[in-house]
Amino acid sequence: MRKYAFVLVLLMLMGCGEDAATPKPRAFLSLNYPEAKYEPTNLNCPYNFEINTLSEIKASLNNIPCWIDLEYNELNGTIFVTYQPINNNLDSLLADAQKLPLQHTIKADAIEGDVYTNEVQDVYGMFYEVSGDAASQAQFYLTDSVNHFVTASAYFRTKPNYDSIIPAADYLKKDMKHMIETFRWKD
Repeated sequence: MRKYAFVLVLLMLMGCGEDAATPKPRAFLSLNYPEAKYEPTNLNCPYNFEINTLSEIKASLNNIPCWIDLEYNELNGTIFVTYQPINNNLDSLLADAQKLPLQHTIKADAIEGDVYTNEVQDVYGMFYEVSGDAASQAQFYLTDSVNHFVTASAYFRTKPNYDSIIPAADYLKKDMKHMIETFRWKD
């Protein structure tokens, strides 16, 4: 019996080598996207802005004039742009636009809003950044406060998992900020 116990202990010690598998350290997926190149849009709408050449302009599925979708097939995402003329309804348009980011508070870790003002171009609005497993990672609204109101939201065609989509979400946020900076109302 002692021989068997000695052999068993010896086999157990021999099995404990440095060949044992070790778990991989936690890390984020490294996704690299091409550097953004922008070109002006030529829309038959009361507004224009510059878009990334990586995106493709498509008419909105709602078939509402001046509602467009900027498709980013490589990122599996879309920026939805809507337009509404102001007809004594600026207060309700602002209320709706400000409620939209708040709908993500259940899943969001944080929502930050930045005021945007360009008095030279008569463009005013808010840009919202959402972090966490929310459906939309960025949204904005812009208005001239008299005639025009535009909103935009970024969404991905996948279940929200912030850790996985962070590189693509940051890429779209940068493009949305560029859209705001280059936004112009047509006369």
